[in-house]
Amino acid sequence: MSQFLATMHTVSATVAGAVDPHVRLLADAVPDVTPEMPKDVDKPVQSLLNWTAGLGLAAAVLGGLLGWAAVAVGHNSERAALAARGKQAILWSLFGAGGIGVTAALVTTFYNMGK
Repeated sequence: MSQFLATMHTVSATVAGAVDPHVRLLADAVPDVTPEMPKDVDKPVQSLLNWTAGLGLAAAVLGGLLGWAAVAVGHNSERAALAARGKQAILWSLFGAGGIGVTAALVTTFYNMGK
């Protein structure tokens, strides 16, 4: 992230310098400072992200299991509507688990970029 900001600073300074040499769009970097997340904040936030992803995936697995149960009960009791709803529940739990996995990975990646 800091490389991206440094590149944007260079590009903006070049463009602004071509128009007016006295224009400064972004401040220079502060010397001898490394930004980092305080440990008092980092641990709880990381735990919250992990628990949220874990509970979401657990709910998706539970939804899939209940969907398979609905398919089994609907098929054995000749209730086609219940079996169809079970099949939909299985598909939606798969899509939900995939969405939770992708979202959790993206959030964690962007969170770790800020460190």
